[in-house]
Amino acid sequence: MSNLPIIVGYGGINAAGRSSFHQMYKRLVIDCLDEEQMQQTYVELALMMKLVTYKDGTYLSYDGQRLSLKDIKERFGKTIKENTLIREISPELFDLESVQFNHTSTIAPAVDNAVSFIMKKEQLPEPLPSSWLITADDNEMVSIKVTDNLDVSVAQTRKQNVQAAAQMPQGFLPGDTYPERNHPRGVQMSVYAASDAIQSMGIPWEDVLNHVAPDEISVYAGSLMGQMDEDGLGGLLTSWLTGKEVRSTQLSLGLTSMCTDFISSYVLSNLGSTGSHQGACASFLYNLEHAVQDIQQGKSRVAVVGSAEAPITPEIIEGFNSMGALANSDKMVELDKLLNKESVDHSRNSRPFAKNCGFTIGESAQYIVLFDDKLVLELGANILGAIPSVYINADGNKKSITAPGAGNYITLAKAVASAKLLIGEESLKHRTFVQAHGSSTPLNRITESHVLDSVAQAFDITNWPVTAVKSYVGHSLASASGDQLAATLGVWEYGFIPGIPTLDQVADDVHNQRLELLQHHKDVGSEGIEAAFINSKGFGGNNATALVLSPKIARKMLEKRHGAMSMLSHKESNRKTVERADAYQHSIHTGRNQSVYKFGKNIVEGTDMAISTSSIKVAGYQQKISFATSSPYGDML
Repeated sequence: MSNLPIIVGYGGINAAGRSSFHQMYKRLVIDCLDEEQMQQTYVELALMMKLVTYKDGTYLSYDGQRLSLKDIKERFGKTIKENTLIREISPELFDLESVQFNHTSTIAPAVDNAVSFIMKKEQLPEPLPSSWLITADDNEMVSIKVTDNLDVSVAQTRKQNVQAAAQMPQGFLPGDTYPERNHPRGVQMSVYAASDAIQSMGIPWEDVLNHVAPDEISVYAGSLMGQMDEDGLGGLLTSWLTGKEVRSTQLSLGLTSMCTDFISSYVLSNLGSTGSHQGACASFLYNLEHAVQDIQQGKSRVAVVGSAEAPITPEIIEGFNSMGALANSDKMVELDKLLNKESVDHSRNSRPFAKNCGFTIGESAQYIVLFDDKLVLELGANILGAIPSVYINADGNKKSITAPGAGNYITLAKAVASAKLLIGEESLKHRTFVQAHGSSTPLNRITESHVLDSVAQAFDITNWPVTAVKSYVGHSLASASGDQLAATLGVWEYGFIPGIPTLDQVADDVHNQRLELLQHHKDVGSEGIEAAFINSKGFGGNNATALVLSPKIARKMLEKRHGAMSMLSHKESNRKTVERADAYQHSIHTGRNQSVYKFGKNIVEGTDMAISTSSIKVAGYQQKISFATSSPYGDML
C-alpha cells in the first residue's frame, strides 16, 4: 500500500498577497467574508503594502495616527483593492510610457568624406577601428574622424502596448524580509514563499530535519523563463549591448533551477533529493508529480514543492505579445468596442471562458510541504489536504508545437477515474470541482472546455463547478498551478469556490453542456467539496492534472489505515502545532514577517561526514543516512 502524501503547510506570494493561512484566497472572496475576517485580511495586506505599521500593540498610519482594524479597512480598503490582483503595470517594475530600446542606424560621411565627433578618451573602443582617425587629443576628450559608414545605436523610448499584469501587492518587496544581495526578483520570491510554507506548518523545520534521515527529504521547484530581470539572465544577456559589466552572480542566479538550489541550501538545509522540472505552464504540477511519487514509494518522507516566476519585464512581455498570446490595449479596445485605449479597464483583461483576446502575465511563487501519512501522526502535523495522484501526458502529433492536443483529455480522465475509486461515484458527481487552467485565450476557452465537458459526459457528471483563478492573478507560467492549488485549499476552510468575476457571459464557442462555469462565488460549505482537480495545459504539449482531496477525506483515510486511537493521539499532539502556527500568523499580523535565510550558517564540509559500510552520519543532523541492505536486482544474479 502506497504512502499518502499529506499537505501540512503551504505559502507563497502573488498578486493577491501571501498564501499561508489562506490570505491570498481571502483576497479573492473578500466580499463573502464576515466582518472580522474581512478586516483582518485588509490589515494583513496593509502591513504587507507598507500602508500601516505596528508598534507597541497598536496599528499606526505613517503619519503616526492610531488605527483600529475598522479604520484600516475604511481608510485603505479602496487602495488595497486597486493595488492588488490584475492592474496596470506599476513604475516599481518599469515605466509603461517610456520603455527603453536601442534603434540601430548607419551614418554615412557627407562633408569632407568623414564623420566627425568628440568623445571621452576613456570610452574609446579597443582596438580602435581602422576607419577611425584621432585628430585631436587632450587629457579627457578626443576628436574623431571616421571615413567609412558608421553604425550607431540610438537610445530611444516607446510606449508599451501591453499595459496590464498581475504583480505582487504594491509596495511589497520580498527582498526586505531577508538580507538579499542583488538577488533576482524570482529568487527573492522563492526564498519568501518557501520560508512562508515551512513556517506555516507550526512545526520547527529543525524538528523535521532531526526526525527523518537527511536523504528522506525531496525538494522540487523551478521556473519556466529563468530569472530574466537585471540581476539575472536579463542583465547578463543585455550587458554588451548596454555597455554594462557582467556581474559574477548574473549567470548562476539566473538559471531556471536556482529557485530549487537556493532554497534547498539556504532555507531548508537539505541533503536529500532535488530537481527542477520544466513543463511550460504545467511546471508546478510536473514537480509535484515527482514529490508525490517519492513519498508514495517511500523514497522520501518529506517533500517541498514549488515554483517561482517573475516574468513582468518589457522583453518577456514583448515576446509573448509578438506571438499574439497576450491581451493588449489594442485588442481590448476592439473586444469591448471602446473609443480609445484610455477607456480600457485593465482589471478585466483576463476573461476565462468568456469572449477574450489573450492571457495576462503574472508573477508568483508558491510552495507546499508534503509529509507521508505516518510522519503526520508522528509529528502531530496539520492536515490541509492530500494529493494521491498527479497525471502527466503529452499531446502526440499535432498542428503546431504551441497548439493544444490530446494529452489533457488523458490527464483529466485519469484523475477523475482515480477520484471515483477513492471517494465513490456519488461524491465524484456532486462534491468535486475543477480549477481550470483558464488562460483567457480564445483557443483555450474552446479546447479546455471541450476537455472538461467530454470527461464530464464520460463519467455522467452534470453541472460540474469550474473556476479559473487566472481571472484574478493572471498567468504566472510555471507557478500557475501553484496559484490554483493555493486558491483551492481555502475552499475547505471558508466554504466558497471563487467565481470568475470577468465572466459576464460564456462565449458561444465554449463547450458547456455539463459544466457550471462559475460567474459568482459558490457557497459549498466547509465540507461540501471532497476533492478538486487542478488542471494545467502548457505550451509544447505539457499537460497535467492533480487530484487534491479535502482534509476530511484525508483524515478518513488516515483513520482507516492507522486506527481511531492513532487519530485521537494525533488530535492531542496537533494542539502544540496549531499554537505554533498561530504564533507565526500573529507575527505576520504584527508586521514581523521575516524569511528564513541561513547563508553562511551550519555549513557542511567533507570532514563533517562519518562514513561506514552501513551508513553516513552527518554532523548537525541527528539521523543517519542508511545504505540499502539488499539489492532490488539481487535475484537477477
